[in-house]
Amino acid sequence: MMHHWDGSWGVGNWLLMGFGMVLFWALVVVGIVWLVHYIGNRPAAGEPGVPLAGPTAPARATSAQDILDERYARGEISDEEYRTRRDTLASR
Repeated sequence: MMHHWDGSWGVGNWLLMGFGMVLFWALVVVGIVWLVHYIGNRPAAGEPGVPLAGPTAPARATSAQDILDERYARGEISDEEYRTRRDTLASR
């Protein structure tokens, strides 16, 4: 039995190859966008919140008293309200 190949791949193979090309370029574009986003949102060394070197200190849990003290220091609450809330927290 002799088979003659006429050089055509058929419509299905051309569609599959076209889909593969679109998928490839979509992945390239998504990769570039992700890379630009990642590099653009990374803080530079020396900016606030970014240590220059060495390990970072563990995050300290903020207590209700600490939050109350901060709000009082910023002037968000009055002296009377501060004392009332402080006494309420101390009684717990």
